[in-house]
Amino acid sequence: MYPDLFSIGPFTIHTYGFVVALGFLTGLMVTVRIGKSEGTDQQQVMDMGFVMILSAIIGSRLFYVVMNISFFRCHLIDIFKVWQGGLVFSGGIVTVILVMFRYVKRHGLSLMKICDMWAPGTAIGQAIGRIGCFMAGCCYGRPTDAKWGVVFSDPHSLAPLNIPLHPTQLYSSISGFIIFLILMIIHAKKKFDGQVFLWLLILHSTARLFIERFRGDDRGIFFNTGMSDTQFVTIIILISSVVALIVIKSRMKNQGRRGKNI
Repeated sequence: MYPDLFSIGPFTIHTYGFVVALGFLTGLMVTVRIGKSEGTDQQQVMDMGFVMILSAIIGSRLFYVVMNISFFRCHLIDIFKVWQGGLVFSGGIVTVILVMFRYVKRHGLSLMKICDMWAPGTAIGQAIGRIGCFMAGCCYGRPTDAKWGVVFSDPHSLAPLNIPLHPTQLYSSISGFIIFLILMIIHAKKKFDGQVFLWLLILHSTARLFIERFRGDDRGIFFNTGMSDTQFVTIIILISSVVALIVIKSRMKNQGRRGKNI
């Protein structure tokens, strides 16, 4: 579509990097507002935001590199060219959870409460970031005869040129905005810490599994299972989230019954 925003001499601002940064900023602003409504210090939210953004970029990029290790093995310098596209949301989520577990333990915070606070911002940040993928041509879809197929023609695009493709980046973006709205509703009515975050994982994983069917870029195959590496990780996240949600709700019901008996 439009991979390069503008150039000044040899220096080029890539649309992907700009839009992803905009997504992070928007997600941070949403989280600051949610945190403020819950009495969380704004500076602490900003500090967490820095830690999460850094760990998300590293984790999502690392996962992408592992998925495409045959290419990066011969192009080591390209590992660091994040501005050209190539971030895997699932890898970022896993890394952020691990890093934030250490962070909240150190600061005496509730991990699930913090995850709930960040869940809506994560969804809208990802939704905006996917527009950057669309501009760069990464994460492109399979060839299609559908009327909404998109043709990439810019020679700097990462997608195959001059053939109609499924706009999988926009599928992901639209699903992200919808998930954001759903999470905001859940957050307003949540009954326990972790509820919003678990629904983020469930909704995103479900949407991701559906959209993966239309992806055209090399996804890698997980041990001859017919599933891509991303699909396998996404299924694990989805199953774990559903089980966790069921277990927590079951415990709440049992506690309610015990309270009535007392």
